[in-house]
Amino acid sequence: MIRRWLQRDPLSRRIALTIVAAMLASLALNFLFVEVAGTWARPPIERTGLLEQIAATVKVIEAAPAPLRRQLAQAASGPTQEVTWSAQRAELGLPAGGTPLIANKASVLHQLLGDDRHIQVFNPADWPSGSPQARYAALIQLPDASWLLFASRERSWGLDIGTRIAIIIALGLIATVLVAWLATRQLAQPLQRFASAARRFGGDLRAPPIKIEGPNEIRQVIIAFNTMQAQIQHYISERTHMLASISHDLRAPLTRMRLRSEFMEDLDHQGKLIRDIEEMQSMINAALAFFREDTHREETTAFDLSELLQTIVDDYRDQHISVDFEGPAHLVYEGRPLGIKRVIVNLLENAEKYAQQPRIELRANERLVSIEVSDTGPGIAEESLEKVFDPFFRLETSRNRNTGGVGLGLSAARAIVWEQGGTLTLRNRSGGGLIARVELPL
Repeated sequence: MIRRWLQRDPLSRRIALTIVAAMLASLALNFLFVEVAGTWARPPIERTGLLEQIAATVKVIEAAPAPLRRQLAQAASGPTQEVTWSAQRAELGLPAGGTPLIANKASVLHQLLGDDRHIQVFNPADWPSGSPQARYAALIQLPDASWLLFASRERSWGLDIGTRIAIIIALGLIATVLVAWLATRQLAQPLQRFASAARRFGGDLRAPPIKIEGPNEIRQVIIAFNTMQAQIQHYISERTHMLASISHDLRAPLTRMRLRSEFMEDLDHQGKLIRDIEEMQSMINAALAFFREDTHREETTAFDLSELLQTIVDDYRDQHISVDFEGPAHLVYEGRPLGIKRVIVNLLENAEKYAQQPRIELRANERLVSIEVSDTGPGIAEESLEKVFDPFFRLETSRNRNTGGVGLGLSAARAIVWEQGGTLTLRNRSGGGLIARVELPL
């Protein structure tokens, strides 16, 4: 019930509750400090319980003869207090000063001793600073002018006012930081999961919708994102299905055109028409393969990327094509191995067809993995470095047109890389040639 109520709450109420909780936690910690650490707070002697013990002991000792009082005082000493009798005040080693205590202000003393007793009390602060004798003590004069000293056996390790204020401030800060950390963590977790899901959707268009959670504002953002994600997925599915259907339906008229061309008497026009038909069929087949790839996505898995690239290099060497490789012996990566293999093979085929000395370089850091496929060919004009990624675009000057390609290879390669949250870029080498750089996030 509380969880559902918090989920419907606006963010402003969460922040207000956090402030109130921090204040309450601070007050609770300070109250606990005052109550539990009463000794540190140096309470007055009236709150220590020492006077109650004194009143009863004084009546017993003053009723005894003077020669027995010292022994009775020693017998009255216990583990918590020390009782000393002395005929002279100076023999007790007390500091100058002390606070006179009026008996009628302490009900126990007033009942047992009356109001005419000379009583002085000493708190730990009355002793010189750092004195090992600093403790609670009470000095009472008996009717025969002798003295009884009651002192706590253990030194009171009290804190002065400056230290106590520092502790109270520190406890308040600790309570505030603790509550703020817990509250911000509760707010940050839905945002972190939302950001992670958004990044996943950038690399996988079939990613499931995000779980709706968090304060009302965050929930509204997640709902809007899920709606947008569903619309994008529907649009892409409809587009892919439509284009695949068009490409498939074009096969029938092309087949009829080819059959009719067989009856043409002009052989020159017949040959040109057949070549155009074959080129269109190649484009349609490539388009269908491209759309089929888009509708059947490969599952993500962990694999050795370095070993995959070295396998590709070995396959080319079996065809007597030398491809250099530079990179670590092993590099585990989580992605789609078949898709990455298709990208690298496509880039190597371009480098082998149109250039010389193809080369693969594999690098990795804590954020991403980069694969560079380079060659020493003529390169590409700067204004065409992005155009070559357009579907069915083919260069007519810097690259050979008579290779059988239809201009979908680089488009498919970039689409595969984008699906995994990466980038594919082209740039010319300073010494001549082209570098295709694939960057994949870790």
